[in-house]
Amino acid sequence: MKLTTKAGFLAATMLAGAPAFAQQTISAVHAFPESLIYTKSFLEFVDKVNEAGEGVIQIEVRGGPEAIGMFQQPDAVRNGVVDMVYTPGSFYAGALPEKDALVAANVTAAEARENGGIELIDEIHQEKMGVKYLGWFDSGVSYNLWSVNEPQLDDEGNLDVSDWKLRGNPVYNAFFTEYLGASVIDLPTTDVYSGLERGVVDATGWTQIGLIDLKWNDFVNYRIEPDFFSTDLGVIVNLDTWEGLSDEAKTILQDTAIQHEIDSAEKLATLRDEEFAQLEEGGMQVVTLEGEAAANYLAAAREKTWERMRTQMEAHPMGTGNYDALIEAFYDPSKDPGN
Repeated sequence: MKLTTKAGFLAATMLAGAPAFAQQTISAVHAFPESLIYTKSFLEFVDKVNEAGEGVIQIEVRGGPEAIGMFQQPDAVRNGVVDMVYTPGSFYAGALPEKDALVAANVTAAEARENGGIELIDEIHQEKMGVKYLGWFDSGVSYNLWSVNEPQLDDEGNLDVSDWKLRGNPVYNAFFTEYLGASVIDLPTTDVYSGLERGVVDATGWTQIGLIDLKWNDFVNYRIEPDFFSTDLGVIVNLDTWEGLSDEAKTILQDTAIQHEIDSAEKLATLRDEEFAQLEEGGMQVVTLEGEAAANYLAAAREKTWERMRTQMEAHPMGTGNYDALIEAFYDPSKDPGN
């Protein structure tokens, strides 16, 4: 009995001294309202993590811009107010101008991950912002110009925006002002519906998906082709939070993010086609630039964005050392129309 008691005491002591791997929970916010398709995509990612990470890692979503203002979220994750943010890179362009490589991209996240582009963007995020770039979600979705009134073309087939009240924002403005010659009125996404309703603006850039969610199709009647740019929506994680996670938790988060990069691109490509059909059934008309006018339009969207990226990189301590590598990773010239 003494031997049994000693053995039991020894076993209990060993168990008490063993490390306890408790479930870890991280907080998250998203830039856009929950009703928007892109937010729904992020919440799908959260559900995938929470299912795969039961007992290991969980994400607790605190809300969207009503919880932390959309433009304050990048600083909030950098400063540790929240652990994770799903947001466009353009919302923290001042800190990380390299995000323009994604804006001007014509490859998907899966392609950029395979060629090392995502790894490079992650390294830059860690060095410049103290955050982990976990994944580029909802890639492969481009932008169009959308207008209330019928777009006019000049004698050479170029878009004439001289009479437009064009909604702008930092993503579009280099292209809109320097190439199209537009005077822009900057409005956040949440103010565009009322801006269209009151006639403050009569045209806007927006992605190929989400117009119906935002109900902008109540006012917008024309889509201009070709499409340009790419969404730059990504998930960033406070670096101290990331480094404090167990290896198992990191693996679950990273593997789930990589798979969601693939899944979200495929899902949204299908949804884009469905929404275009729905909009056209509702009376949306398509105006398409042709030939040299279309080629110049696309080249300007890309090159004006690259110019902005280089200029802003020159003002940062890291300089332009990654400029060529970023373009090589996120732009495939063979995908350009006509190549």
